[in-house]
Amino acid sequence: MKRIVLAVSVALVLSACGSAVKLDNTPVEDRTGKAVSGSTADDKAGSGGVAKSDVKTIDLTAAERDAFMKSTTRTVYFDYDSFVIRSEFQSVIEAHAKFIKADKSRKVTLEGHTDERGGREYNLALGQKRAEAVRKALVLQGVADSQLEAVSFGKEKPAALGNTEAAMEKNRRAEISYR
Repeated sequence: MKRIVLAVSVALVLSACGSAVKLDNTPVEDRTGKAVSGSTADDKAGSGGVAKSDVKTIDLTAAERDAFMKSTTRTVYFDYDSFVIRSEFQSVIEAHAKFIKADKSRKVTLEGHTDERGGREYNLALGQKRAEAVRKALVLQGVADSQLEAVSFGKEKPAALGNTEAAMEKNRRAEISYR
């Protein structure tokens, strides 16, 4: 009796797994949003299997690149003992994301820094978290992860010397460095 119940149960489970959806002939939408009947993505792509795109690349002149580098800050500052990007630096992230996406060969190093408070290992870890926070924000804006590298300098490279609060605020940062 147990074998019959088991066999019936297996048959029911396997029959429930079946699907009538045809995956071989799925409609592809063109750029106007209308379904293209009777074609597949491979048909539109041609023999190579890759669809051709009408997207045009943005080519920045050397003067435009220089103007961007001079006018846009490359530093994101953080609160004490935090790696949360403050809302005032969201426009900095967005501007750099657009600039990086414009050239897929562009490589960026994100350098995390801390103030002098805390031990060496703790500050290296916090600096890495700050660099990773900026990296994640750029990836969310569409930058390829392969273009970004996050490193930490901890408290080893201060932007301002001294133990005043103003000096320490300048040291709690992540710098966007183009290679």
